[in-house]
Amino acid sequence: MSGQFGFKHWPMPRVNRKSQVRVLVYGFGPYRQFKENITAQIIESLAPRPGLRKIIFPVRFSRKQFVDSLRAPMPLMVLGLGQSSRPRIEVETRAINRRRISKNNAPRPITFGGEAWIPATMPLAVTRPAQKSINAGDYVCNYSMYVMLEEIERQGHYGRFAFVHIPFDHDLKAACLYVERVVEECFEFADKLERERAAKRLGG
Repeated sequence: MSGQFGFKHWPMPRVNRKSQVRVLVYGFGPYRQFKENITAQIIESLAPRPGLRKIIFPVRFSRKQFVDSLRAPMPLMVLGLGQSSRPRIEVETRAINRRRISKNNAPRPITFGGEAWIPATMPLAVTRPAQKSINAGDYVCNYSMYVMLEEIERQGHYGRFAFVHIPFDHDLKAACLYVERVVEECFEFADKLERERAAKRLGG
């Protein structure tokens, strides 16, 4: 379902061990002066595949919309995509407990009394043209990271989380190819997680 202010998602088949959501990829819709969001274009370009769920969220500080996307069955891998005004693709390594609506507003905590920052838990291979970043900003991208990492930790789930910022003016074809590689990496890591858990169960 979708709407002017609602998020857009692609339906998944009935859940079972074979078709459960293994990788969730999310991005965002239009905001401020941007009538198009490169992350939405990238997500729409991703070919459907078993175990993949795609969501385009509205750009708003809504804990519920992000937490609800993690409801059972929680994905093994979550990959967030955000649009930026930076000069390069950046892989975010942590979410900061800080939010503000605009540069004119004073920053405030996302969670009062929460951790100052939470590390991303999916060790993405940072290859060209991407670089690592330790500052995801204080807008909705960082907010989504912090809220979802906090929820994954709260549930004690073994799933992993990663986030990539993509410049709004990056070549779209190149960005799509980059994200396709990252999504494939996420599926490979999900396979690894499942093998490790199966080995632990067999080993008692």
